[in-house]
Amino acid sequence: MSQNTLKQQRRRRSRLGMTLIEIMVVITILGLIAAAVGVAVIPQLEAARRDRASLDIKNIQGAMKLYYTKKGKYPDTASGLNALVEAQALEQMPKDPWNNDYVYINEGGKPVIISYGADGTAGGEGNDADISSADANAANKK
Repeated sequence: MSQNTLKQQRRRRSRLGMTLIEIMVVITILGLIAAAVGVAVIPQLEAARRDRASLDIKNIQGAMKLYYTKKGKYPDTASGLNALVEAQALEQMPKDPWNNDYVYINEGGKPVIISYGADGTAGGEGNDADISSADANAANKK
């Protein structure tokens, strides 16, 4: 091979490959983009979970009304929300967005459905705060 041909091949090879510095710059830029997206998306994810729990509670309330129409009363606390599935008011009992069971309390004929939030225990603030049908009903009356 001639000298010119070897030089041309070397130029082509150097244009085709990426140097280590170029690869590190690209990885750094991708890392910065991923971090920025993560900071923006994670709070929205928690808000979406709380919204889903509120929607689930509204759906369960709708099933409660259907149950009441069929049976003339709401299920007692001992029967719980499974009574809705048995009466075919719901196909299956959903779990809350944090994979916990919804809590059902019926004292004095006023049923309350509760999700205990991210921590799965009563009380809490922020993402751990309880989401209750009683809170939603009070907000709707205002």
